[in-house]
This record gives sequence, C-alpha cells and structure tokens, in this order.
Amino acid sequence: RIHVTGGIWSMNISKSEITKETSLKPSRRSLPCLAQSYAYSKSLSQSTSLFQSTESESQAPTSITLISSDKAEQVNTEENQNDSVLKCSFADLSDFCLALGKDKGYTDESEHATYDRSRLIHDFVTKDKSEFKTKLSKNDMNYIASSGPLFKDGKKRIDYILVYRKTNIQYDKRNTFEKNLRAEGLMLEKEPAIASPDIMFIKIHIPWDTLCKYAERLNIRMPFRKKCYYTDGRSKSMGRMQTYFRRIKNWMAHNPMVLDKSAFPDLEDSDCYTGPFSRARIHHFIINNKDTFFSNATRSRIVYHMLERTKYENGISKVGIRKLINNGSYIAAFPPHEGAYKSSQPIKTHGPQNNRHLLYERWARWGMWYKHQPLDLIRLYFGEKIGLYFAWLGWYTGMLIPAAIVGLCVFFYGLFTMNKSQVSQEICKATEVFMCPLCDKNCSLQRLNDSCIYAKVTYLFDNGGTVFFAIFMAIWATVFLEFWKRRRSILTYTWDLIEWEEEEETLRPQFEAKYYKMEIVNPITGKPEPHQPSSDKVTRLLVSVSGIFFMISLVITAVFGVVVYRLVVMEQFASFKWNFIKQYWQFATSAAAVCINFIIIMLLNLAYEKIAYLLTNLEYPRTESEWENSFALKMFLFQFVNLNSSIFYIAFFLGRFVGHPGKYNKLFDRWRLEECHPSGCLIDLCLQMGVIMFLKQIWNNFMELGYPLIQNWWSRHKIKRGIHDASIPQWENDWNLQPMNLHGLMDEYLEMVLQFGFTTIFVAAFPLAPLLALLNNIIEIRLDAYKFVTQWRRPLPARATDIGIWLGILEGIGILAVITNAFVIAITSDYIPRFVYEYKYGPCANHVEQSENCLKGYVNNSLSFFDLSELGMGKSGYCRYRDYRGPPWSSKPYEFTLQYWHILAARLAFIIVFEHLVFGIKSFIAYLIPDVPKGLHERIRREKYLVQEMMYEAELEHLQQQRRKSGQPVHHEWP
Repeated sequence: RIHVTGGIWSMNISKSEITKETSLKPSRRSLPCLAQSYAYSKSLSQSTSLFQSTESESQAPTSITLISSDKAEQVNTEENQNDSVLKCSFADLSDFCLALGKDKGYTDESEHATYDRSRLIHDFVTKDKSEFKTKLSKNDMNYIASSGPLFKDGKKRIDYILVYRKTNIQYDKRNTFEKNLRAEGLMLEKEPAIASPDIMFIKIHIPWDTLCKYAERLNIRMPFRKKCYYTDGRSKSMGRMQTYFRRIKNWMAHNPMVLDKSAFPDLEDSDCYTGPFSRARIHHFIINNKDTFFSNATRSRIVYHMLERTKYENGISKVGIRKLINNGSYIAAFPPHEGAYKSSQPIKTHGPQNNRHLLYERWARWGMWYKHQPLDLIRLYFGEKIGLYFAWLGWYTGMLIPAAIVGLCVFFYGLFTMNKSQVSQEICKATEVFMCPLCDKNCSLQRLNDSCIYAKVTYLFDNGGTVFFAIFMAIWATVFLEFWKRRRSILTYTWDLIEWEEEEETLRPQFEAKYYKMEIVNPITGKPEPHQPSSDKVTRLLVSVSGIFFMISLVITAVFGVVVYRLVVMEQFASFKWNFIKQYWQFATSAAAVCINFIIIMLLNLAYEKIAYLLTNLEYPRTESEWENSFALKMFLFQFVNLNSSIFYIAFFLGRFVGHPGKYNKLFDRWRLEECHPSGCLIDLCLQMGVIMFLKQIWNNFMELGYPLIQNWWSRHKIKRGIHDASIPQWENDWNLQPMNLHGLMDEYLEMVLQFGFTTIFVAAFPLAPLLALLNNIIEIRLDAYKFVTQWRRPLPARATDIGIWLGILEGIGILAVITNAFVIAITSDYIPRFVYEYKYGPCANHVEQSENCLKGYVNNSLSFFDLSELGMGKSGYCRYRDYRGPPWSSKPYEFTLQYWHILAARLAFIIVFEHLVFGIKSFIAYLIPDVPKGLHERIRREKYLVQEMMYEAELEHLQQQRRKSGQPVHHEWP
C-alpha cells in the first residue's frame, strides 16, 4: 500500500528477453519477502502478457519462466495450458507462488529448490471438479457471478446506465454528449424500456484501453506485488500473552456473531502492495483476468468521472451529466446492480448468484441482526465511503452496549430504592401541606401528596447514580471516538486509502466552470488550476452565515411560540371537563406541547434542507468533500438547534424566573410564566426527550424504508399491469427502484449524530437514552442494509478516508455534553440542594455520626411560606411554594434566604469542579490512546522498507540487462 514511483517502474523488458535471462538471485537485504514477491510478479507478468492484445485477438502460445533462487527453469506450454493458467483461481496461483519463497526468520528455503512448472499446472487442471467449483465460487466470484448485466452480444459488461424520455426535445444536447463520450473511448448501446415505451436506456461499457488510460490519469492504485508479513524474534518472548490472545481467537471462531468467512470471496488484493497504475508498466501488475482486474466499483467510478467532464455544448460551463439531468436532457444516471438479490435456489447448496445476492443473504436480511457486518464485501460493492459509514455505525452500536448496561443499572437502582427515598416518603405523607395555586384563574390549592407519583418517577432519573453516570458517559464518548480513530486507521490501511485524498481528489465541475478565468499554480502539483479570490470567498461566506443565523432565529421563534402555547392552554386544561386532564393538567400541557413541537420540528426540517442546499451552492466549494462538509455542517446546526432548543428551554429556563406568589412575572403583562411541578422540572425534561427521541426514530425509520417500499410496490404494480410475460432486464428493474437521496450519506450520518447528542448531552436527565439508541441502531443497521441492497438503485461507489466533518462534530458534541450535564445536575436536578441540606442544614450537619437519615426534613426545608390572605381569595392560612425565601413573619418577607445563596455558590462550584475533572480525564484518556496502533505503524514502515528493496532489485535487473547487451560482466549484488 505504499506509493511507488521512480526506479521500480524503470524496467521495460520484452517477453523474449525475459525468457532468455537467468533469474536474479535476491540480495541479502530483501530476504525473505523479496524472493517470494519477485518470483510471484515475474511468473504473473508472463501470464498477464496474454492480455496485452485487444479483446478480439486470439491468444498465442506463450513461454513462461519460473524463477528460483539459483536458476530459471523455462517451460513452453501449449494453448490448452495457457487456458489453464487463465482459469486457475487466484487462490491457487497465490498458493503456488507462496511455495516459491516461504520465510523462516531470515532464511530462504527456495534458494536450492527447483520446480516443474508444467506438472504444477497439470495438477491444477486435474483437480476434482467439485473442489474446483467450490474454490471458484469463493475466490473468483467477481469474474463468474459479479460481472453484472451485459450488452446484447453477451460479452461487454454494462458499467453505467443513462435514462431519458423519447419525448424530451433536448436531443441535440444528448447527441453531442453521446458523440463526445464515444470520442473519449466509451461504448454505448441503446435499448427501449419494456414497461414504458417512452423510456430509453443507454448502456455504457468502458473498454480495456480506455479503462487503463483513465486509471493512469486518475492515479488509481492497483496490486503489483504479493505481501509478505515479517515477524521478528520478539514474538517469542510474548509467551503467556500469545497464549491468551490465541484462546480469545479460538473462542471468537465459535462466536455465533462472527460471520462464516468461507461464504465470502477472498479479496486477495488487500494482501498486495499497490502502486499507481501505468500502461507503460502494465507487466508489473497482478492481472489474472482483465475483466476482473478493475472492480465494478472502480469501473463505475471511472465512467462517472468521464460523464462529469464531457461537454454537451460549446462553452466552458456546458459540461457534466449533472447539468444534463438538471435541465431534463436525462432523467437518471446510475451504475447497475449485479443482478437479483433473491434466488429460487438456496445459497447454502448452490452458492450466491452475485455479490448483491450474497450481501442480502449474509447482511441485509433481518435474521442476520446479531451477526457482524461483512465490511470488505460492502466496500467492494458500494465503495469505501459507504463501507466506512457502516463500519462507523457498527462500531457506535457496539460501544453503546456498555453505556446502555450502566444506564439501565442506574435506572434500576432508582427503581429498587424508590420507596426508600426520604424525599419521596415525605412528599407522599404530606397530607396537610397545601401548595399555592400554579395558575391565576382556574387553579386551586393542591395537597403536596397529590404529586406522590411524580416524586417517585422523578427519583428514577434523579438519584445518587446520576452524577456517576454523567461522568461515565463523558468518558465513554471520549473512548468511543478515540478507539474509532484507531479502527478507521486500520480500515484505511486495509482498504488502501493511505494518502489517497491528497493524491486523487479533483475539483468540482461547477467550481471549474465558475472560476476558469482566474487560475493559480497549485503548490502541490505545480499545475495551474481555477482559483476563487479571497474577497469573493469571504463575501459568499458572510451571506451564508447570515442565512444560517436567520434560520436559527426562526427556530428560536418557533420555540417561543410553543412556550406561549403552554402558558395559554394550562389555564384551559386546569378547568377541563374531563377529570383525568383536570387532575393532571400539567402533564397534559407538557404532552400536548411536546407533540406540537415535534410537528414543528418535522415541518421546519423540510425547509432547512432546501435552504442549506442553496447556501452551500452559493459558496462554490472547491471539491466534493468541501461541498459535503459545508452542507453537513449547515444541516447539523439547523437540526440540532431545531431539535434541542425546546429541551434547553425546559432544562435551564422553565420555572427559573417566575417570581413568587403575590408578585409573579408575566409575559407581555398577561400570561403568568409556567412553574415546575412540586417535584421539580426534571420530569418535564425526561418527557420531552423521551417523546421526541421515540417519535423521531419511528418517523426516520418509516421515511427510510416504509416510503421506498410503498413507492417500489406501486412501480411494480404499474409494470405488471402494462406487461404480462415479458422478462424485465436488470437495468430496468434498477430504474424502477428509488434513487439514493441527492445528498448521499448525509441523512444517515445526521440521524446518528443527532442521536449521539441525545445520548450524551442530556443523559443525566434520561439514563435510558443509550438503551433506546442501542435498540434503534440494531434495527437501523439492517434497515439501512436492506434499503441499500433491495430498495435503492446502486449508488456511485465513492472513495473516502474518514467520515468527514462528522468526526469533528462528534468531538464538539462530546465537549458540549460535559457542560450541559454539569448544568443539568447543578441547576435542573435537586442534587445540589439535597447535598447542601445534608451537610449544612440537615440533622447530620452538626455531628459526624449519621445515626439517622441526613435528608430528614428536606422537603419542608425546601418549601417557602406564603400568606393566603394576600391573594384575595377569601382564604386564610399559609400555602407553600418551591423556593428559598423568607416567611411572611420574617423581617424581610419573601426575600432570598442565606440558604439560597449557599445553594447558588455550591451549584457554581460543582459546575467548575465537574467540568475540570471530566475534561482532565477525557484529555488523559485521549493522550493514552494513539490514533494509529503501534503494530500498524510498524507494518507500514516495514512495507516502505520492502518496497525500497524491490526498487533496488528492479534497478539492478535493469542494469544487468544493459550490461548483457553491451557484453559487460554481470554482478548479482550491488557494487
């Protein structure tokens, strides 16, 4: 996976020259890996020379050279033997080549060995047919079953599909575009739709020569040497550690969650060194079959690159398939699926029909919910970008398991100790304590014990485990992100994505068309490219930021409207005819407000997406990743504020500025501000979070799967009415599926990131949030898999090295979660007032021995007195309300007491201590966990060393040939 340039490609040896030369003895530096990879490459380079001709050429007899350590053995094979080499599976060739140079420490056993090449080939051919078929079905699946739909000749693979309507009048643009595509080397074939006579399909095939040309132009990395992993003597000292890990590995083999690897194709390219493809050095690459050398994903990606940069009219901006779709010339463009995802024959006995069928049976079916995901196959079929999304989603879901367990333990702790809570007992026994009216007109005095149920429910979420759980979740968020970085680095290495972004990311066509007149030399490539002036960029950013703030202010306005609604309807619910609503009017007010707020959230989300799209296009981002990051950030800001603004209001503003009886604060001097329940505001916060989280997950799941299912069912229903016995081709079935949304994976990431915010930001108020998230994600993985495999057209297999801007957003949410949880514990919950009472004003304040409950009398202490005669209700006596104010008979009635200031100081101190403690732990953990595992770092360095040795050997071979041509003596080692 090391970027290879320079000397290794300096060789240009003809086939006849190679067969006459004696093999080069590997140098001492490169043993043992070099002998293996060198022999492997040389033997394969001869077999791959068969593919240097065009597709129609017949294949002549070839001379194949076998390289050993001391001498080369030349074998002339006939036509049928050549075919045997081509038909031999990749695994068989790998096993054969590995036999040439197995390493043991630094010795090479192949140094004194010779092999009969013809006998080995004959052995491959005469193997048992059933065994051969089994190996082919596993190792050559890409060639046999995954080639996908073909042209009418049954040979050319369809790499892309364009769709247009015959009645569309913009045929000139289409004709010019298709003519230019043919000029670029693509092959096109038109075919009308069977179900709809107005629909025309254009099937696109990219020939081998064009494929090689653009693979070289795009610096696509392809395998050229077999990898050899080296382990030194230090492994012998591991001892017990090795035994321990071996036991874990053996247990994992029997783990029911682990997938059966024998059911999946061997992706051998992950075990090869790779380098940028070059036509002049094609003999260096491992090409078993040119039809499968470039994967379907790579072929589709190259074709899309050509579609995006082909003109359809004269003019610099008249370019690209996107603009043709936008102006109606074409109505769709997509790569085809490889075939049906279901088969009438069972997969266990007959094997998978194609990779899509295999993904459905081993990944997308609901019965596979407990299995690990086949990430390598997902990446092979859908591309690295979608593969990284499912890798991240699976990692996030797995990390939710400990968080859900701890949250459930905190909840059950509150459930089992609920009846023993001193606060709940005092509230339930307070039959003679009357609370002041919570509204002006229709509310009456309420006994404190009427809120007994609310007090017990509040204790479920506000108990002694709340602080511990908040600290745990802050640490959990850090551990999750740090270990994901390690996981991402391993996937980046395995999928050959190291340094890909700097090498291959190209400019967006819209950016090139807009700023083609203003060019600047790229400091990396040294080539001129379009440049956006700084003044233009700043101006566009200011307009975009202004639009963002406008939309955020609109969200705040909507929340304010919901607050006014709560103030208006609480008087009505307090005098409602139904006794249940009249008795629990506060609960009814909160529930109705939550539902209305959810509807507003869903409606505003529709507007946010369009506005964010317009603002992002207005900025003219330079590359696709910049466009996606900018759009994702806007959507996150909009939806995060939209989703959490009402929760922030309930957590930090509800009941904080109401005043006191006789002097209540009123909105617009008309509506009295809403107070918290006698048991506190935490129950309102839990209700708000639970309802929004539950309803949003149901709505998202319906829109992701239910809506496409209904649309696809209706499309199939219309097709069945139009035709009866005709067979529908694969590309027409794909056309009848739903297209992937315009913004790619943004909606999927956004949904999960917002859920991550719910799971961490207010987790102190709702410890069941991780459990709900875990249950949803178990469904979400299979739902997304089923959607990608069965309900959506095949998306463009795009590449990516990470999850983009979402990682930074997740880290920002982790920081915000620490702050919000500190404020929730200090301000929203009663943890700090109980703590101050216990150690300052309670029965345990003056002595160390705690012989009685230290919270005894807390409820009475937390309620202030008010003289009912001051209300003008014709009643005498006193009522109670939640606050720390002086009684009517004090020298300063209704003024804040000293205890109020003690509690305020304790709250501020707790926030400071909590934040510094948790941030310190988070930083320490992030420091301890490196982003790249040490073993992976050493392996990358080892591969760099081996590639350097290969470059030395290749250069030496080139010098030897030059010396032989000139009659000079030949050296087998460096001078």
